[in-house]
Amino acid sequence: MGKIILTGDRPTGRLHLGHYVGSLKRRVELQNSGEYDKVFIMIADAQALTDNADNPEKIRQNIIEVALDYLSCGLDASKSTIFIQSQVAELCELSFYYMNLVTVSRLQRNPTVKTEIQMRNFETSIPVGFFTYPISQASDITAFKATTVPAGEDQEPMVEQTREIVRKFNSVYGETLVEPEILLPENCVCQRLPGTDGKAKMSKSLGNCIYLSDTAEDVRKKVMSMYTDPGHIRIEDPGKIEGNTVFTYLDAFCRPEHFAEFLPDYASLDELKAHYQRGGLGDVKVKKFLNSILQQELEPIRARRKEFEQDIPGVYRMLKDGSDKARETAARTLAEVRRAMRIDYFDDRELIESQALKFKA
Repeated sequence: MGKIILTGDRPTGRLHLGHYVGSLKRRVELQNSGEYDKVFIMIADAQALTDNADNPEKIRQNIIEVALDYLSCGLDASKSTIFIQSQVAELCELSFYYMNLVTVSRLQRNPTVKTEIQMRNFETSIPVGFFTYPISQASDITAFKATTVPAGEDQEPMVEQTREIVRKFNSVYGETLVEPEILLPENCVCQRLPGTDGKAKMSKSLGNCIYLSDTAEDVRKKVMSMYTDPGHIRIEDPGKIEGNTVFTYLDAFCRPEHFAEFLPDYASLDELKAHYQRGGLGDVKVKKFLNSILQQELEPIRARRKEFEQDIPGVYRMLKDGSDKARETAARTLAEVRRAMRIDYFDDRELIESQALKFKA
């Protein structure tokens, strides 16, 4: 069996730097590595509707935004199957069958679900679809027999729940589904990039994101207003690195060659940090350095996006072709699941013939 990737994003808005360093940049590298037989990239609109059911237009409008972000970052429809979740009906049927293999108490213990419920202040008014989205995610992963799920550390409980469902299904119905593994970012800082305001997570709802499609001026303004060390008031004051958003972003994006190009006064990030910690280095200088790095990273992405924006019908055709291809794959898995569960009544000639003989007797 080959190596297969399944990953994706909820289309609730444009993608930001947290998505980029957390998984998107790595997806492009994996797509181009030649190590994987198939790569499936899903725009998870059905999952997004679980907590946006009263605003479907938000999801509808953001499908194209996410697709453009994918293509501008380097995902290639000739190498990866990019598809829309809701257009693969087989995923819903798989979820329905998997629901019988998971208890309510197990879903309640899922750390990711608990955190997301708290973030959205659902309390006791939890939409059933949202509550069961770990099961939906298991359907997405197993439908394509994914061996690898590139994701951030916050998704580890979700992938673990998928593995539990796979093991339960295979133990009850026979070896049918593939157990996946999560692939975390290599740079631990990239696993959870903070917001520009220093909050623990970059979030669209908090307004603390730098979007991949932001203009150069938008990026500059957001960098220059970033949270640093509130105790670092004067340039000569010693500054703290820990919890300083600017240095966290430098840990995620800075490479040794950036110093020769943008800040030749320093040989390395360690040297820059040491100067900041002992005092004598202002926040503005460090922020300007970060801005130069981010502009260099984002400019090719912005340029490619402008090209794809000139052919929006072509982007939708790509999504339809990908969705059709994904549905073919999911349909084969569903047929195997139905066969294993003994509910493939019309395809089971032995069943039909044995029943016919029984009633003739």
